[in-house]
Amino acid sequence: MTKKMKSYSSEFKEYVAKMIVLDGHKMTDICHKLNLPYGTVKRWVGSYRDKQKNAEKEEQNQLLTASEYKEMYEKERQEKLEAQEEAEILKKAMHIFTQEKE
Repeated sequence: MTKKMKSYSSEFKEYVAKMIVLDGHKMTDICHKLNLPYGTVKRWVGSYRDKQKNAEKEEQNQLLTASEYKEMYEKERQEKLEAQEEAEILKKAMHIFTQEKE
């Protein structure tokens, strides 16, 4: 008897890997639910993680122009200001709600 190996589409492989890497599902649970060999799923997940690392490295290696850097700086500065403003509002609200009523 010969065993016929199943082939899976690249979309399915990526979907399974994302369920494990991004959604946090256990590899063994996914293997049981989908009736897949553990070694196969482990290989898919490893491949997906390698792709993610390579994409991150590629993104980091891109050089920014002065205008792109300025835009990124302004965006981060605006987010920081919004966070500080939110913290101030929360401090004021906490002060108001913790005061004793007369």
